[in-house]
Amino acid sequence: QVQVVESGGGLVQAGGSLRLSCTAIGLSFGQFAMGWVRQAPGKEREGVSCINWRDSTFIGDSVKGRFTIFRDYAKNTLHLQMDSLKPEDTAMYYCAAHSGRDYSSCAQSEFPYWGQGTQVTVSS
Repeated sequence: QVQVVESGGGLVQAGGSLRLSCTAIGLSFGQFAMGWVRQAPGKEREGVSCINWRDSTFIGDSVKGRFTIFRDYAKNTLHLQMDSLKPEDTAMYYCAAHSGRDYSSCAQSEFPYWGQGTQVTVSS
């Protein structure tokens, strides 16, 4: 059984930074693609960033240049570093794990395993 747990959300002013963290119990860390998906109120889930088993990454256009996804292999933890945050980044952020080594388009429909979500709120 795979369990995904994320943390690190909170309230931050525009221009600030947050780092989200995620662990996936039941998967060999580094052997499966993982990603971050967000959902803003009234909107559909949006793939923000993904990383595959080679640590090749995808960054969505709306966050390119501001967000970075990376793995901490010492702690078996996936991170999403979010800098220069904007009010439009306000959303519930979900960590998700793939069943394979690579992602396709980083779409939310690719991921079978999900965390409970962590809220990120950016004030103007």
